[in-house]
Amino acid sequence: MSAEGVPVSPEWLLLREPADAAARSAELAERLGRHLATAGRLVIHDLGGGSGAMGRWLAPRLPGPQHWVVHDRDAGLLKLAVADVPGPAADGAAVTVEARRSDITRLAPGDLAGASLIVASALLDMLTEDELARMLGACTGSGRRPMLLALTVVGRVAVIPTDRLDARMAAAFNAHQRRPTTAGRRLGPDAVAAAVGELRGAGAEVIVRPSPWRLAGVHADLAAEWLDGWVAAACKQEPALAAEAGAYRDRRLAEAAAGELAVTVDHADLLVLP
Repeated sequence: MSAEGVPVSPEWLLLREPADAAARSAELAERLGRHLATAGRLVIHDLGGGSGAMGRWLAPRLPGPQHWVVHDRDAGLLKLAVADVPGPAADGAAVTVEARRSDITRLAPGDLAGASLIVASALLDMLTEDELARMLGACTGSGRRPMLLALTVVGRVAVIPTDRLDARMAAAFNAHQRRPTTAGRRLGPDAVAAAVGELRGAGAEVIVRPSPWRLAGVHADLAAEWLDGWVAAACKQEPALAAEAGAYRDRRLAEAAAGELAVTVDHADLLVLP
């Protein structure tokens, strides 16, 4: 989704979809639904929408007929989005989906012309500061409409039971999320503050709410997959961790398999009202 592109597997998106749905702010969705109650037919652009999970969560919470335009660079994921149409809407109205292969970091205002609402999920932290500014500029430059930007990481992770390596892993992972790329440094946990500053500077009202992943019990498979990626990224950023990382990962995976691991990954949701 950034200029360099980050491959995401359909299996990972399917695994995380229930946890994402449980984490996103229902309060902000309800407020958005009230804001759009008299808007009529909605045209909703989903930026970096992948397999369409955001639509499957949000469409039933919004009123009226809806047409979703899912933007992504991955043609395979877009096929999944079109194949698994969300809905119906909150009042029973029909929901349709259109796939649009595009680079959301290079959108022009005209690409979003006619949109009633713009949404994204698990996207902002993957962008550089310039990419974020360009994307938000395209969103605000073609008319004033609401936005719901969900599930941006904020750099806080809690793992229970605790382990002496947790803090080092978390710090190295956050540094990895802020790593430099050919497009610039990724925002990672700084993305929420950057987006809020950009949007408020443009005169929008921005409401921020927590949307934590809580992985335990039924999410054991997701917790294990997340843990594996978390440790790998931390070690890539700080190679000195590798000497202890294998034993640490094995301990944590055993706890997850036994249903004894509880992980909270903090995120934030932003509702933007013009």
